[in-house]
Amino acid sequence: MKKLTIAVAATVMMASPVFAGDIAKGKEKSVTCGACHGVTGISPSPMYPNLAGQQEQYLYKQLKDFKSGARKDQMMSGMAIPLTDEDMKNLAAYYASLK
Repeated sequence: MKKLTIAVAATVMMASPVFAGDIAKGKEKSVTCGACHGVTGISPSPMYPNLAGQQEQYLYKQLKDFKSGARKDQMMSGMAIPLTDEDMKNLAAYYASLK
């Protein structure tokens, strides 16, 4: 019985992830990102990474690192600097929610 309960709980958790950010707000904020990373998070150019389906925590950390200067990229740092912590969480949730 215990194994079945764990299996069911694991399946439910995998089927409906819980995101820290607000997906709808992230989608609104992502308009600018779409120019390089694609409207659906799939980049039209191999020069820019796909964001769709990446882990939320990873995306959030990268945005924080671009904003702080811990990760260097002139274009991305310029895009991340005006973002609030909430904006970064929302963007990360949005892109993580995409396939």
